Amino acid sequence: MPAPSIFQLGPTRLQCGVTLPTAHLAYKTYGTLNAQKSNAILYPTSYGAHHTDIDWLIGPDRILDPTKYFIVIPNQFGNGLSSSPSNLVEPFGLGRNPAFTHWDNVHAQRRLLSEVFGIEHLAMIYGWSMGGQQALHWGAIFPDRVARICAVCTSAKTSPHNKVFIQGVRGILTTDAAYQNGRFVARPVESLRVYGRAYASWAMSQAFYRREMWRDAGFSSLEDYLVRAWEGNFMRRDAADLISMLDTWTASDISNNDIHKGNLKSALGAIKARAIIMPGSTDLYFTTTDSEIETRQMPNAQYRPITSDWGHRAGNPIQCPEDEAAIRTAVQELLAT
Repeated sequence: MPAPSIFQLGPTRLQCGVTLPTAHLAYKTYGTLNAQKSNAILYPTSYGAHHTDIDWLIGPDRILDPTKYFIVIPNQFGNGLSSSPSNLVEPFGLGRNPAFTHWDNVHAQRRLLSEVFGIEHLAMIYGWSMGGQQALHWGAIFPDRVARICAVCTSAKTSPHNKVFIQGVRGILTTDAAYQNGRFVARPVESLRVYGRAYASWAMSQAFYRREMWRDAGFSSLEDYLVRAWEGNFMRRDAADLISMLDTWTASDISNNDIHKGNLKSALGAIKARAIIMPGSTDLYFTTTDSEIETRQMPNAQYRPITSDWGHRAGNPIQCPEDEAAIRTAVQELLAT
């Protein structure tokens, strides 16, 4: 695959108070920006994903149409392509890893859009999972820069139950013998395998496994599915980067900033964008109940759950045409308004 473009941010002060002497965003664009610069869609990455993992849904007959819109995928901090523990220069890295937040992500993305493309207003932000968290942060922090938001299987603030899951899988990595004095001194191969299996138990629904829906995705057995789809998925990534993104996920809260001062109701109410919020009916991370509570507090948001047995992956339906059609319809309706 072609290498992504790199936007050099220069000295960058993070929300945690640390200043990185140099930082960068890796990004990829699809389609053509029109003369009015009014057809831009931002599509941030999800947990553990690079742009190449999520751009399958960009195409003339897919969810995001590059023949009509200019789509920008910025890789979030910590994912291994943008500034991350695995590529930080000393004195950072090697266990001295700064905490990245979505505040940091969206401010870097705003600079990318403005300084590279001259884009000051987005037609839409589309995001799944941690990408949806970034979309909602945009809506609350830059309400006048975003016309529409489609947020799929996500949250405005990470719930206590979701944090319990994150703490559990984080512990799988940090209790490995290779993790010493706050850093990895070797690749934690066995822990990455266990990490993938633990993640698989939460990412997919009980019905998915009961109905053996992994067969529909081309796997010959449950073991084949767990090894290739889940162990293999996380063994591609650096363990310190995985932890960094878990910490960003844990801290996700659109109100945790000097604008909203911890008032989530105020932050949700500040989102002016016309929005469709789409939880998955069997998602164990971001439940329909939590999502409905948040949506009610957004002035221009519609709550539209996806009825699916694909669990959290209903929001990334690369192998489920029905779920893709539901999301595509919502996006088309949103963009038509």
